[in-house]
Amino acid sequence: MRRRVEQGGDSAELIAMEMENDYGSISPDASVHRPDRNVFSDGLSRVDFVLVWEEPRSSQREESNCVSPTHKERRKVFLNKLRDSGLLQEQKEVLEAKTKITFVLLSAPWSVLCYYAEEISLRVPLQVVTTPITNWSAQVFSRLSLPNLLSHDVPNPPPDFYTCQFRNNKLQRFLGSNNKDTFFKTSQRHQVLYEILARTAYGSVKRGEVGIDRLITEQVFTAAYPLHEGGFRLPTPPVSPQTLVLREILYSYWATWSSWRHYQPLDHIREYFGEKIALYFAWLGFYTGWLLPASLVGTVVFLFGFWLMATDVPAKELCDSGNSFTMCPLCNICSLWNYSSICVTFKAGIMFDNGGTVFFSVFMSLWSVTFLEYWKRTCSVLSHRWDCSEFQDIEERPRPEFTAMAPMTMRNAVTGAEEPYFPQRKRLNRTMTGCMVIILMVIVVLMFLMAIILYRTIVTAIIYKSGSFLTGSAGRVASISGSVLNLLVILMLSKVYTSLARLLTRWDASNSVKIRRHVHPQSFRLPVCEFLLVSGLHRLLQRFIGYPGNYKTLFGVRNEDCGAGGCLIELAQELLVIMVGKQLINNAQEFIWPKLRCWWQRRKSSHRPKEKGGDEEKTKVQEEEFFPWETDYQLLVCEGLFSEYLEMVIQFGFITIFVAACPLAPLFALINNWVEIRLDAQKFVTEYRRPVGERAQDIGIWFPILQVIAHVAVLSNAFLIAFTSSFLPRLYYVYTRDNTLTGFINFTLATSPRNYTQQHSPCRYRGFRDADGEYLPEYYHLLAIRLTFVIVFEHVVFSIGRLIDLMVPDVPEEVELKMKREHYMAKQALAENQSLGKTTIPGESPGSC
Repeated sequence: MRRRVEQGGDSAELIAMEMENDYGSISPDASVHRPDRNVFSDGLSRVDFVLVWEEPRSSQREESNCVSPTHKERRKVFLNKLRDSGLLQEQKEVLEAKTKITFVLLSAPWSVLCYYAEEISLRVPLQVVTTPITNWSAQVFSRLSLPNLLSHDVPNPPPDFYTCQFRNNKLQRFLGSNNKDTFFKTSQRHQVLYEILARTAYGSVKRGEVGIDRLITEQVFTAAYPLHEGGFRLPTPPVSPQTLVLREILYSYWATWSSWRHYQPLDHIREYFGEKIALYFAWLGFYTGWLLPASLVGTVVFLFGFWLMATDVPAKELCDSGNSFTMCPLCNICSLWNYSSICVTFKAGIMFDNGGTVFFSVFMSLWSVTFLEYWKRTCSVLSHRWDCSEFQDIEERPRPEFTAMAPMTMRNAVTGAEEPYFPQRKRLNRTMTGCMVIILMVIVVLMFLMAIILYRTIVTAIIYKSGSFLTGSAGRVASISGSVLNLLVILMLSKVYTSLARLLTRWDASNSVKIRRHVHPQSFRLPVCEFLLVSGLHRLLQRFIGYPGNYKTLFGVRNEDCGAGGCLIELAQELLVIMVGKQLINNAQEFIWPKLRCWWQRRKSSHRPKEKGGDEEKTKVQEEEFFPWETDYQLLVCEGLFSEYLEMVIQFGFITIFVAACPLAPLFALINNWVEIRLDAQKFVTEYRRPVGERAQDIGIWFPILQVIAHVAVLSNAFLIAFTSSFLPRLYYVYTRDNTLTGFINFTLATSPRNYTQQHSPCRYRGFRDADGEYLPEYYHLLAIRLTFVIVFEHVVFSIGRLIDLMVPDVPEEVELKMKREHYMAKQALAENQSLGKTTIPGESPGSC
């Protein structure tokens, strides 16, 4: 059973507004309008925000037991304070079989919008920018006189404006100020409403009883959200593209799978979701585009490994050796084995371990530095075009929920305004607590890492002892199953640590002096923990194996040696299992899980009374009776961009830090990102409630994290090539022994020491030791060469990277000119006696709200 009960709105007087030319709205074509359902019952007041709470339906006798009186009192206080702040309210009730859902529609009148627009430094238009917007790929296609297959004719592109901060007493000097309906964009109205909701107290400020977010956490309200602009599916019968609303445009020209090869409509995304979400998709698209050359080079290097596999001299020697090389047992209960038995595995290892991987490692190191430098340029262009180039330094506001709780204020050195501030002692306590939790996280990761290492060693021994058909492949089975177990552990810890990082970010929020919205100080620890679990320490332990008769142990278990094909192919296998497996699982989860949750939400709230004798047409009419706030309530809550950024940052770490082990990693990342963009677009357009548009100047803390990963990747690849690959031993053999690599296999094998052969049969093992187990001079020669290679490699790459940094300016010259032009126009517009270069008549008062 489901029916509606409407309650009258406030008796406050509503201002009727005339429709004028549309300068600041989303769609520049204002000549054709479809009925707007996001309005109050009067048909005039626009619904800017919706508050929702649910109560169980019960008799009056049971009502006191079912509904918390504290919640009712807090709702009453909160709504009264919203009314006192000038917001218009209208209440709607929907009765279901067991639940009563109450919707409170909120609308900000013109006077409230003007006051808070100046308070939160909203930017409004001064003049239309007539310079066409182009990108570098479109310019390349144009110069080559080739058709641009990436372009897409998206209707109603939002115009670009020169803007400045809103001032109420200078209203007439802003473009479109004569149209109060469209002067403030829909996303700006949402920002004003959220600012009011977030700073309104409902109890004791000292106890932090402030803001709508805490009320939702305490279940006083169940939801708070702005409304989507209509449905997302195209209307039937088809209409002109210029008459589509923005949500329909985004779905048709961005979120569908057929749009995979087209540019993203970034200006439309920014207009609908705000700058923060638009910058995420801009970065993701830019990153995906830069993966294309990396994947092409990686594929060529991998194919080069195929050719080398058929022509490699040491591989032919090993495969033709027969019983010449009898190898020592790989575990305490294993038996001797012939080196020629690993012919296929050894050849497979050559595909990943060859001279091409050295070139590709250098290429990817320089690629990552160049990618980040050009992203800074692209970000500066977008942030200026979207009026956020001075956001962090001047315009960004402290978070309202923490503003009320801050015990003191401090003057901002840039703006001179008083801002909330937490004392050093309080920030230090929270920082120490966060650091202790992070140390505990790392310890847990190391425990799992040790457990996986022991698992692989024990499983190898168990399979070999069982005598089954898997005995000959015991090491391979243990390695693959260990990689799968590693993947499962990473997925489990990612869920736990993501939730923990959110709590730490909120707990440590006061550690930021300015308490900004964009700071996520704990997010860096998650990629670090995952990278630790992937390889680092595991590969380090494999360097301390020992030799026959003196093997090293871990908790009484012999340390695991690298597999038959070498350490690099094992790392490549582990990387492919974890990276590709994680991508497949995440994409399947992002595709299926939101749809199941949306279906369940709709199913719970779709119970309606059926009319007798009804047919399909009556059912369709009933479905259309859902109001927009009811339809949006059935959607999922947008959980922000933390998980999306984290997934991409971890992927960036995989393809840069471990690229020496797997040249195909950029290709898999490219394929994944093509899918990821459309999945994320569908989630935001069709499955999520509309998030409040947030302004942002860049991608925040994630860019420094990417820079750290790029620097770590240089060192990681240098050490992987020096100490894990056979590249340097082969190079040393070429210059000191035989340039054809004949006899290289025998050169890399040592004979078991005398004390071992007295009790066991003589055997060979990989190493550079004499008959007494002591290191040969060749070992020290190679050690010096390896260390020298690491130093030269990182110095050369860092030097070239620094040179690229100096050659590529962070802000393009044309953007600097536009910024100067905008500053000049803002100065003219806000001057006391000037209006965009025109003298104001003395005594003429400027427009006001």
